[in-house]
Amino acid sequence: MMRLNLKVILLVICAIVILITLSLWAKCGEPLIGKHLYSQGWNGKKSHNLQRLQEQDDSYVGEAADRGNNDLQGYEEIDCHINGEYSVNCRKEGEEIYVPFSFLHKYFEVYGKLATYDGYERFEWSHSYSKVYIPKGKYDPKGVFMYFENYNVEVRDRVKCVSAIDGVPVSTQWESQGYYYPTQIAQFGLAHYSKNLTEPEPRRMTLEDGNRVLAQWQTQHSSSFTRVLDQSLDTYVLKFNSAEAVSPAGVNLKLDHVLDFVLSLDLKMKGNGSFTVTLQSREKREVFHLHYICSDLLISAEERHVYHGMGCRGEWRHLTRDLLVDLQKGFLHMGRKRRPLSRSKIKVTGFTIRGSGYLDNLTLSSSEHMAQFYDAARWFVSRQDIGGGWPVPVRRRGATAKAADLVPDWYSAMAQGHAASVLARAHHHSGASDPRYLEAALRGLGPFHTLSEQGGVLAKFMGVHPWYEEYPTQPPSFVLNGFIYALLGLYDLKTVAPPGSQGAEEAGKLWSQGMASLKALLMLFDTGSGSVYDLRHFTVGQAPNLARWDYHATHVNQLLLLATIDPDPILSKTAERWVGYMSGKRASHN
Repeated sequence: MMRLNLKVILLVICAIVILITLSLWAKCGEPLIGKHLYSQGWNGKKSHNLQRLQEQDDSYVGEAADRGNNDLQGYEEIDCHINGEYSVNCRKEGEEIYVPFSFLHKYFEVYGKLATYDGYERFEWSHSYSKVYIPKGKYDPKGVFMYFENYNVEVRDRVKCVSAIDGVPVSTQWESQGYYYPTQIAQFGLAHYSKNLTEPEPRRMTLEDGNRVLAQWQTQHSSSFTRVLDQSLDTYVLKFNSAEAVSPAGVNLKLDHVLDFVLSLDLKMKGNGSFTVTLQSREKREVFHLHYICSDLLISAEERHVYHGMGCRGEWRHLTRDLLVDLQKGFLHMGRKRRPLSRSKIKVTGFTIRGSGYLDNLTLSSSEHMAQFYDAARWFVSRQDIGGGWPVPVRRRGATAKAADLVPDWYSAMAQGHAASVLARAHHHSGASDPRYLEAALRGLGPFHTLSEQGGVLAKFMGVHPWYEEYPTQPPSFVLNGFIYALLGLYDLKTVAPPGSQGAEEAGKLWSQGMASLKALLMLFDTGSGSVYDLRHFTVGQAPNLARWDYHATHVNQLLLLATIDPDPILSKTAERWVGYMSGKRASHN
């Protein structure tokens, strides 16, 4: 009897263990099978786990499928018909429909990217790709210009090169051969002026100054050098003499310099001389040669040799060259698209000068912003025409079929305003020691008084409100950002000019009437979800020319800056509303 009872007890215990095990296994297995069975990829195909599980136990999988169907809703592919015009592949999950972001990006002009932070991957969505810069204080015409410290004009694709003759960028925006575009030159100058105020002091290494720093020059063949007193400069300079041909022969200086690639020197060249800077890739050991020659050539390149023409007028001149920019532009001229050169992967290995002449203050530095700023300021002084303007020397096609082309030598209010901003700062920074800067700026007011149809930049909206035209088209186009840049130039000039002077009063009057027009017409540029670039929809009766987000951000930044000068709430309130548009906000509907 006792043996029988023990057997019964053991059987009961075993049965209980088996039942518990089966129960736990079934409960743990259900979600797993349901998940694999009903989770589908973006292509709508079911998991291969279904077939494998069916082969193992068809009956069990069938039951699990029924149970899992209640627990987890599956994905399936579905066509989304867009306005009855076309379809895109979407995904359905329960009652929710998922649309591909690639479609949303194009359809709604929204932007997104995958990003990983702290080990987690996220998708970042944004309505605008541009940045708003909040002013730190009241705008100062003697200080940083807007947010231009962030501009690098010379590296833009539309810059063919920086001229070694004038030290300013050469544009290809409307003509591939290259020309001087006053707006671009002014932005180049304002960017370097602003960088000078916001960046640390540059590193400088003087290589030769004829007095304290004497380089270890080497000569070949009949080349020679000596140091002589220059009576006009009252200092010792390097006198050199060698064959003029571009060749390894010449007066040479071996270098091994890294990180600092802005070369500056004072040079007086006799005849057809040149100098060459040799650069080397620190990784691949490739050697590149930058040749600066006595020629009116803008730029030429062949293999690893890049040539920049520097004129040569037989008198002392100061040159400032960003070697990496000059090299990169050479690659682009040859049609070689390569990544921007890294300063950490290049070094300067040599300097060679040829011909006959004099050299002083040979320097390598991390930047020379004020030298480049004054290159731009001097260009505006020397290139101003008799009408007080800086004409654009190329044709610009009409923005619409109803607008005539702008023929070469047209004025731009934006260029005139930018020029005033450059020259006002040059007048201030130089301590008014050179009167040419202020004089040129005041003469530049002339086109603001002349109607655009008569060759100036002045238009009138509905015959009433004066507007300074970036593009003086017929009929007028009323571009917003160019108009505000013109206003800033007028404000800079009226502030920097001597108080009470005729020039200050003239600039002040143009500024005041322009601000009145801006406040009266600003709401015409508001679409309820963004802004328009111009008012062609009023003047030529076509669809609005919506501003891209980068231009919309420019509108916002300009209004925010003007709001630090003028307390009228229409400026700050409009800027605030337009900032909201950049994060997806919209004006309310009826």
